[in-house]
Formats: sequence, structure tokens, C-alpha cells
Amino acid sequence: MEFPPHANTEEISVNCAVITVSDTRSPDTDKSGQLIKELLLADHHIVGLYQIIKDESREITAQMEVLAEYPCISAVIFNGGTGIAPRDTTYDTLENLLEKTLPGFGELFRFLSYQEIGSRAIASRAVAGIYENKIIFSLPGSSNAVRLGMEKLILPELVHLVKQLTGNFSH
Repeated sequence: MEFPPHANTEEISVNCAVITVSDTRSPDTDKSGQLIKELLLADHHIVGLYQIIKDESREITAQMEVLAEYPCISAVIFNGGTGIAPRDTTYDTLENLLEKTLPGFGELFRFLSYQEIGSRAIASRAVAGIYENKIIFSLPGSSNAVRLGMEKLILPELVHLVKQLTGNFSH
């Protein structure tokens, strides 16, 4: 059964940052980061910042601290580094930084992933939460996972979550 996202009677654009966590990708080869940007723009949101950073805890932490200084950025979407390989540090770093978590995001993402890829979905550590009054999402680096997370979870709820976070409930 499909449930509609929260209805918005006005067009609201959310200013987002897109962060790819990878030791090997460049702007030319970052298909997942480009896909996130395309999907955000197609849904009338703004991509105020796009970065590729190394899969290093200190770089992820530094990026989060920089983003905290951007009051105009309301949402941050990470991709990459959510698996269990030794170099995958995104989840562990973000888990320690998030002030509040949205457990349902990871649970639903894994459920939807399971429907597409089967039991391999258990290795995904997709996570979402709040940091410095910004909504943070972290998706795996595969383009299929990015499309799934963006289309089924993030885009349908982005405006509603930002409104809740900012206390702006007007329609």
C-alpha cells in the first residue's frame, strides 16, 4: 500500500548540500552525487553546495562543522561510506555527530532495498537525523540506492521534515 507524502499547498524549495564520500570519485565520475543533484533540482529544490570528500572520519566531521556555519542550508544528503568495509566511515562518524536520529529512515530504506536486492540489504547502514538544526541523510554510494532513497523517502518528506525542524508549519 502506498501512502501519499505530506501534502504541500505551496511550492517550497529546500536549500541542500550534496556530499559524496569517496576515495576515488571525481566530479566527472560521481554518478550518485550528480543523480542526487538532478533529482533535487527536478523537484524544485536548491543545491547550494556540492562536495566530494575522502572517506575519512576527520574529513566528514570537518565538513559537518563547515555546514553548520551555513544558515541557508537546511538539508544535507551524503552518499557513500555506509557499508561495512574497513574504509566505510560515514555511518560511524555521523552516528556520533547526530543530535537526534530518525531510525525510521534507515529501517524503511533497508526494507525497500530488501525488496530490490534481497538479503544484501542488511549491510546498508543508511541513516538520517538532525545536526545543528539541519536534516542529515546518508545513503549508500550506488546510484540504484540513491535513486531509491531519494524517490521513495527523501523527496516525498523533505519539505515536511524541514518545516518540522524549523517550526514553520504554515501551508
